[in-house]
Amino acid sequence: MRSLGQNPTEAELQDMINEVDADGNGTIDFPEFLNLMARKMKDTDSEEELKEAFRVFDKDQNGFISAAELRHVMTNLGEKLTDEEVDEMIREADVDGDGQINYEEFVKVMMAKDVENFILCVCVCVCVLST
Repeated sequence: MRSLGQNPTEAELQDMINEVDADGNGTIDFPEFLNLMARKMKDTDSEEELKEAFRVFDKDQNGFISAAELRHVMTNLGEKLTDEEVDEMIREADVDGDGQINYEEFVKVMMAKDVENFILCVCVCVCVLST
């Protein structure tokens, strides 16, 4: 969480765990973690984190994330996505229908309720950049 710009106290962290621990086992599994991070990123001023994540994906720095760029980043992170999965991720975010994701579309996806795939990407990318 800290690598994503979140710095909760121990008490806040325990409250977050209790809030998203759907199965009540006292720990957070990965789907619960994604849910937590989606909430936290929605609730915070995460503009710089969003810009940093967008830059990671926008390899040629042209202001757009193409399917090829998304596939490249995910492959480098060890995530083997099919062309269909990459195309679906692009389609989910591509509001204007141009086949790529601009920054505004990226932000909308990140601030939406169901953003597990992109939250996962941002978590991994920011963690990789932080090491």
